[in-house]
Amino acid sequence: MHIIVEKEKGIATLKLHRPDALNALNRSLVDELDHHLDALRNDKEMGAVILTGEKNFAAGADIKAMVDLDAARAEAFAFSKTFQKIYDLEIPTIAAIEGYALGGGLELAITCDFRIASSEAKLGFPETGLGIMPGAGGTIIAPRLIGVSKALEMILFGSIIDAEEALHIGLVNRITEPGQAYKEALLWADKLVNGAPLALKMVKKTIREGLKAGDYETGMEIEKKNWAMLFETLDQKEGMTAFLEKRKPVYKGK
Repeated sequence: MHIIVEKEKGIATLKLHRPDALNALNRSLVDELDHHLDALRNDKEMGAVILTGEKNFAAGADIKAMVDLDAARAEAFAFSKTFQKIYDLEIPTIAAIEGYALGGGLELAITCDFRIASSEAKLGFPETGLGIMPGAGGTIIAPRLIGVSKALEMILFGSIIDAEEALHIGLVNRITEPGQAYKEALLWADKLVNGAPLALKMVKKTIREGLKAGDYETGMEIEKKNWAMLFETLDQKEGMTAFLEKRKPVYKGK
């Protein structure tokens, strides 16, 4: 078992567990992750997901499993289909990063909505030093997060950066003391699961659709339509009524 799953108070934690290999990603780990993601997609009781690992997030893909691949087998080995499932989850996702998040490990982290890193974390895309390139979202998501030039710098030079630089360039959202990234992620997740679930899902949906649209006018039309749709929900009525009555809202996700 390479994934430890914990569920409590609407928060699902998926913990990578290959400590002897610094949580390097292999086929069995990713297939196991894929299975749990399918289950989460249909679990209506969960309102947020945290991805993390013991001591290290993930020190890349397992090189031993890739060295002799040809192009066809490499394409079959790629983790992008599973990582896409994380990116497509309706509920908020948080990567809690301790230690290394390198190569495929960093690609896994950037599929999440938020990244919280320990001050001792090391992040990077070292693939070009192995004669390859990121193949599970690194060249697609990283430019959107940190800009094209910075993404090119990280990927072409194979740079490994510390948490402070990652925060500075927008690769992570928050830095914690060593060993506290998961604890901070739990605080974020708790706030999220106590929010208005339909509104949170609609925000993610609207941002994704706006990015795909590519132009300002279409994006604004998508936002206006999705914003208006929330006025058909009981959560909107509860949220605004609670505000006027000066009380805490009780959302039902309806």
